[in-house]
Amino acid sequence: MNSIVRHIAIERQVPKEVSQGDFRGAMRQLTGGVSVITAGMAKDISGMTVTSVSSLSVDPPALIVSVNRSASSWPLLKRYGFFGVNILTSDQIDIAERFAGKDGLRGAERFTGAEWTTRISGVPLLSGALAAIDCEIEEIVERHSHAILIGRVLDVQLSTRTAALAYWHGQYVAIDRDEDAVRLAEVSVPAPRAARKA
Repeated sequence: MNSIVRHIAIERQVPKEVSQGDFRGAMRQLTGGVSVITAGMAKDISGMTVTSVSSLSVDPPALIVSVNRSASSWPLLKRYGFFGVNILTSDQIDIAERFAGKDGLRGAERFTGAEWTTRISGVPLLSGALAAIDCEIEEIVERHSHAILIGRVLDVQLSTRTAALAYWHGQYVAIDRDEDAVRLAEVSVPAPRAARKA
């Protein structure tokens, strides 16, 4: 049997540079939970609002967060090696705004007007957050303008609240587990008949 080998030349285009505006526009389509990352000890503390927290592992419990290396919290994260993740409730927009730097407050000033506790690491954790997670930095991966922190979870405080704060298209959005489940049930499309019989 004769076989014919063909060499096919694939013409590859040089990718154009993606503009920052296009990339930001694409990322605005992603809905993100709003958290405040806290760092430091005693009066040497700061924090920032992020939507970049994600679970990494359950065994052992670990998470990741992306942090801008120009943020005021960055030196504290590197110095102390611990951070807190405070997942915000829908009525904590003022805290999200404060830690995003909207009112010009910096460092320890951002913590005024809310109740904070400490656990194992000593970093401030927000009382009344949906969840407050105490983490030790296992590894830092620095890329471009940001760093990815891999945090080993030391302690978790959970709330009984059900309404989370999310960020989508440049706006804060409230997501309530109980209320939104009812709304979704009211507008749900019934399954096709064939699917119901299966």
